[in-house]
Amino acid sequence: MQIIDPSNFLVELVLRFAIDVVAMVSLVFGMYYRRYRDKELATAASMFNIFAFAVLTILSSVEFSIAAGFGLFAILALFSLRSETISKVEISYFFGSIGLAVICSVMGTSLTLVATIATFVIVAAWIIDHPRMLRSSSSAKLTLDRIEPQILSDYESMRSELSGRLGVEVMTFQILEVNYVNDLVRLNVFYRKQETL
Repeated sequence: MQIIDPSNFLVELVLRFAIDVVAMVSLVFGMYYRRYRDKELATAASMFNIFAFAVLTILSSVEFSIAAGFGLFAILALFSLRSETISKVEISYFFGSIGLAVICSVMGTSLTLVATIATFVIVAAWIIDHPRMLRSSSSAKLTLDRIEPQILSDYESMRSELSGRLGVEVMTFQILEVNYVNDLVRLNVFYRKQETL
């Protein structure tokens, strides 16, 4: 049985927590919130990070099976089934925040390795989600009424119709729901932002 020096453990814990907080703030507030301005997800992701760090620090300092660890994440997955749908980018940042907590909290890895991996995660997220790296379309959810049923089967006509109604270049669209009773169509529309000089 290995005896852990409490003072060394506390110093290492504080350093790991500092690395985690710096990495999480850079990811969630420095990148995600600055680009998307979603206060709710930024708050939830940062709180999940802190909570996951606390739980995983305790679990990594005692004997804990891998199956129990996967069970913990399965419980977290249940929350997503009960919550509102979030976008792929939001899921990525949310998982990144939890991933940083896992990276920083697991004892047995050197602080240098932890700081290096956390830096790699932050830099990779900054590059991949940078607006100049991948110029993607903006999206909007729409509900249209009094739409001709035959236009839904003609992709180009529907795209032109949406472009005319919205006054933007619609790149593509996704039909979410067709309600024949109320004559409504719910769409996810992806359109190109106007270039600003």
